[in-house]
Amino acid sequence: MIANKETIKEIAFRLNVHSIHLKVLMANSKNISIDNVESEYKKRLEKKPKPFVKWVGGKRQLIQQFRERDLYPPEGFDSKTATYFEPFVGGGAMFFDLLPKKAFLSDMNGELVLSYNVIKNDVDGLIKKLKVHKKNDSKEYFLKVRALDTEKLSDVNIAARFIYLNRTCFNGLYRVNGSGKFNVPYAANKNPLICDEENLRKAHEAMKHTLIRHQDYAKVLEKAKKGDFIYFDPPYYPVSKTASFTSYTKEGFLEKEQEKLRDVFVELSKRGCFVMLSNSNSPFINELYSNLGKKIRIEEVFAGRAINSKGSGRGKVKEVVVKNY
Repeated sequence: MIANKETIKEIAFRLNVHSIHLKVLMANSKNISIDNVESEYKKRLEKKPKPFVKWVGGKRQLIQQFRERDLYPPEGFDSKTATYFEPFVGGGAMFFDLLPKKAFLSDMNGELVLSYNVIKNDVDGLIKKLKVHKKNDSKEYFLKVRALDTEKLSDVNIAARFIYLNRTCFNGLYRVNGSGKFNVPYAANKNPLICDEENLRKAHEAMKHTLIRHQDYAKVLEKAKKGDFIYFDPPYYPVSKTASFTSYTKEGFLEKEQEKLRDVFVELSKRGCFVMLSNSNSPFINELYSNLGKKIRIEEVFAGRAINSKGSGRGKVKEVVVKNY
């Protein structure tokens, strides 16, 4: 039976996934058709991972909204042959949702990238270390682990420390001081999920053939080609002078960095890549991506905001999505 486009979309909506997942599943197996693709996908859904760290600005909450409004992924992206790039990978919610056959993830947070690679290459060793952290968790222990010199630790111990601190610190916030040292306080949460062994193993399986690098986002220009899909989720430009109290890296990411990113976006678009970017709904960002041609459009979305010193500053907030398809 020949798959009907609308039928695939209806099944995808019912499963809360993008139709691209079902198309790839059917293309990769002669035994899967429109008649059994729903049941087969449900089997695979059990193996689907979620982000292994809590990440401020993570996109898990927005993926359904992106999907419903056809903002993501681009219909023309062929995940069997083209490559997915996520140069500000963070928690990796978009990658873990899309699970493309070919992916290149990167970030300037060295410990985060190292953690991805440890999950890929030594998930058993990581789980063993995380169980030790889980057993000893307390405020005093947290401060002791936070104070460790990572230059004297093995890769597995660095990754375990990173995930432990992320799972037990205030709101999963990643913040460094002027010396580049992590300085977020202990959260004293009840039963924090320090060692999610099942999910770590799922992430390990998902990343077996994925390249993960510690590098600047602009390096994507060296590899991306026509038909590839690039998603940028950079540190957001602050909507006010007091809105941003975190730092992605100790160097920051303000006007000059945002303008350079815009230039990379435009270059990739000219190359024939599918490009999508998230950022704050600020006058600066809206102006930065305006009048760049008919293909490049700005859309508004609503996201939940949990990080704010005042409760009144939390809740739904507008963000923008810039895309060229």
